[in-house]
Amino acid sequence: MKRSRTIPIFFMSMLILALGANLTLAQEPTRPEGWVEASHGKEADPNYAVVFPQEAVNTMTITIEPETWQAMLDDMTELYGEFGARAGMDDMGGDRPEGNFDPGQRPLDGQMPEGGQPPQGGQMPGGGQPPQDGQPPAAMGQHPPGGMGGDMLGTDTNPMWATADIEFDGQVWTNVGIRFKGNSSLMSTWGSGTYKLPFKLDFDQFEDDYPEIENQRFYGFQKLSFSSNWSDASLLREKVTADIFREAGVPAAQTAFYAVYVDYGAGPTYFGLYTAVEVIDDTVIQTQFEDDGGNLYKPEGTGATFAAGSFDEDAFEKETNADEGDYSDILALFTALHAETRTTEPATWRKNLEAVLDVDGFIHWLAVNAVVQNWDTYGSMAHNYYLYNDPTTGLLTWIPWDNNMALSAGMGGGGRPGGQDAQNRSEATTTTSSLTQENVSSDWPLIRYLLDDPVYHDLYVTYVDDTVTGAFAPAKMEATYQTLHDLIAPYVVGENGEQEGYTNLSSAAAFETALTQLMTHVNERYAAVQEYINTQTSGS
Repeated sequence: MKRSRTIPIFFMSMLILALGANLTLAQEPTRPEGWVEASHGKEADPNYAVVFPQEAVNTMTITIEPETWQAMLDDMTELYGEFGARAGMDDMGGDRPEGNFDPGQRPLDGQMPEGGQPPQGGQMPGGGQPPQDGQPPAAMGQHPPGGMGGDMLGTDTNPMWATADIEFDGQVWTNVGIRFKGNSSLMSTWGSGTYKLPFKLDFDQFEDDYPEIENQRFYGFQKLSFSSNWSDASLLREKVTADIFREAGVPAAQTAFYAVYVDYGAGPTYFGLYTAVEVIDDTVIQTQFEDDGGNLYKPEGTGATFAAGSFDEDAFEKETNADEGDYSDILALFTALHAETRTTEPATWRKNLEAVLDVDGFIHWLAVNAVVQNWDTYGSMAHNYYLYNDPTTGLLTWIPWDNNMALSAGMGGGGRPGGQDAQNRSEATTTTSSLTQENVSSDWPLIRYLLDDPVYHDLYVTYVDDTVTGAFAPAKMEATYQTLHDLIAPYVVGENGEQEGYTNLSSAAAFETALTQLMTHVNERYAAVQEYINTQTSGS
């Protein structure tokens, strides 16, 4: 008679299940104290109201261990030379705050209240509470000089990643990745001896080293970019331009203002007012497109001009699907753009181009960009844009990036937005010539070829007109500028504002002057567009 094996098998199964459960529990790391799924976890949807408020200034404190901070400074010195060694970049036509600063010490003007405790409830430097919105600011100054960005740094190496703890609204995120970032903004600020360096955060950059923070997020965001508003005495251009693009219907990042404190061993120090910018490969393609699984490129360099024969894989850095060495979508755009049918069969050329590129979206971007006057992007410099291959449409879509050089009538020749040259600009820069794009050569074929086509040219003219009656209407923009200026003034100027050694402002009145310049500019652009439209409709 066979003995039944039912009971032993049952117990063996239960034992295996129990061991498996214990093994699973052992593999799951203990989350840091205070971890809340809505604010720290991956499953939470991006909370734009918290991270990108439109009517408030957020306060963030970043704590970096002293030895880590020193390593970051040493890395910057190796990449870009000695801190403060460029004497204000006088060779680029501008100045900087007086004095040289030791990056390992805090200037007295910037130090925090006694005790070195992190500010509470949005407390400002010096222990005071932030003034209420609309309080009259004490004017401070103007930004150091500007260049046109691009390949100015002399290195293709990004600064090192380091760990930091982030405190925000009473909560803490541990072992967050932080690194300095930028092109001309980073080089010039470092060279001028100013701490207000642009930087980037990645909340799970170090999850392999610290398993307890696996998939850590900041209210649904993995990455955030912080612009220092370099070359912008108003500190508004980065934010406002992105808002204009989005309102006009062009995909663009969300932005918000942050008062940033950094504690690198001597207590929290106010590093100034930054503009937080949503990162394209993180949440922009997730929230502004139906499908975020497509190829996202961040073009830069000669190939990014799309000039004939210039394609180079290195010029099209992949931000998504990086392991797949497939650039067929970019190559298809090159092929369609430079096809002989452009001059022999324009209708066929347009059809084939529209099969690979969101042409309407590009022309819409181009029109808005021309109206607001953005000088550090495609058409002048081969960078500061993304291309996303939207799986829903199969089309490459244009996404603008890095807008701190926009909203100004002058650039080049030592000029910079908000600088003295904006007041002394030549007649040529205030006519409709920049709207016609006549000065753009075939070295920038996405502009030249499309605007030389009558169908696309008419579409461009329509979007130019739409811009000044909609997203960039003068009355609307004047109100926006004033509201945002009043919002940030307490964090920028006066006793509780940015301090020497931690600011890009250097003169007493330019913060106020920059506001006036922005308002003058939007009205000048409206007039220029009216003249341009009249010229187009008259057929001359």
